[in-house]
Amino acid sequence: MPADSQAAPTFGKRLFVIDSELCVGCQCCMFACSRRFGEAGLAKSAIHVRSAGGVERGFVVIVCRGCEDPPCERVCPTDALQRRVNGGGVFLNMDKCIGCGNCVEACTIGAVFWDEEMHKPTICVHCGLCVGFCPYHVLELRQVQRGQQ
Repeated sequence: MPADSQAAPTFGKRLFVIDSELCVGCQCCMFACSRRFGEAGLAKSAIHVRSAGGVERGFVVIVCRGCEDPPCERVCPTDALQRRVNGGGVFLNMDKCIGCGNCVEACTIGAVFWDEEMHKPTICVHCGLCVGFCPYHVLELRQVQRGQQ
């Protein structure tokens, strides 16, 4: 394949909300995410599904969009949030986190959730576990290129 026709190199994988219109609010994605932590409920989910204002209006799926320059990372006073090398977004170092909540306030889309038990944030790591449990294919884990939002 000639060099000028090659696709740009991939940056990593990131979770995408493909079509929120397809979401029926079953919360299977939330249960799957919480199970990643060994929890049976929804409290530790890094993805949230909420009503958009009644069943007729549908649902909103809130999950980290994998910012390349994440505001949550910039406001962390202890550098507990580190930028993911591949795909955008951040990883949380629980040992460094002091539970100040700055990251929750800084997230422009409200995708940094708060774990009331641990007093620390819960942030999507783009593992894609939720994708396999969404029966309506609302979510997808995709390869991304640098600069793709």
